Amino acid sequence: MLAGEATAPTAERLMRSRFTAFAVGDSPYLLRSWHPSTRPGDLELDTDIRWTRLDILETEAGGPFDTSGFVAFEAFYRERGVQASLKERSRFVREVGIWSYVDGAPVG
Repeated sequence: MLAGEATAPTAERLMRSRFTAFAVGDSPYLLRSWHPSTRPGDLELDTDIRWTRLDILETEAGGPFDTSGFVAFEAFYRERGVQASLKERSRFVREVGIWSYVDGAPVG
């Protein structure tokens, strides 16, 4: 999935593929899967961060026939030997059959 177009049948699957892209440092995929209305011009990933695990906490809509959805998650990482996590509720939209990440808000 990461090598080609950013396509996924659900918002959750796109969230999982985006986590993988962060884990392997695939910023082109992250930009392709980002909605044009909020996508940055470029994306430089922090090479000191090693993403290790993704837990999906909740989904709201985001199915194969929906046009929008939310995915709440906790992503675990290590940075300079310290383990930490990031919790976010991400918003996704599906246009012309393709899911895109729009934005996210911190959780908790």
